[in-house]
Amino acid sequence: PVSEPVDYMLKRWDGFTSFLEDGRICLTNNAAERALRGFALGRKSWLFAGSDRGAERAAFMATLIMSAKLNDIDPQVWLADVLTSIADTPISRLEQLLPWNWKPKTLGAQAA
Repeated sequence: PVSEPVDYMLKRWDGFTSFLEDGRICLTNNAAERALRGFALGRKSWLFAGSDRGAERAAFMATLIMSAKLNDIDPQVWLADVLTSIADTPISRLEQLLPWNWKPKTLGAQAA
């Protein structure tokens, strides 16, 4: 029984030791699990979206909010700015409103 876990580890040795060569690699997946916890806690709430279309809209909004967070942007500040400026933005410049391209209008507007 002891040889099975040892054999498993030896077959994947490069993956197990990769964090030793690259300091960006985390030894555990705790950070990833913490990042997903908030979304996982809302899972049962998705059952009450009201319709398939409502669930699609909720998933769309969750994706935008998480994208803002991943880009170190306060989702509330970003969304408020986008909602107030989207009507005046030409279609050719809509991509500037995406979280990874967005720039706050004033320097103090973004609270990360």
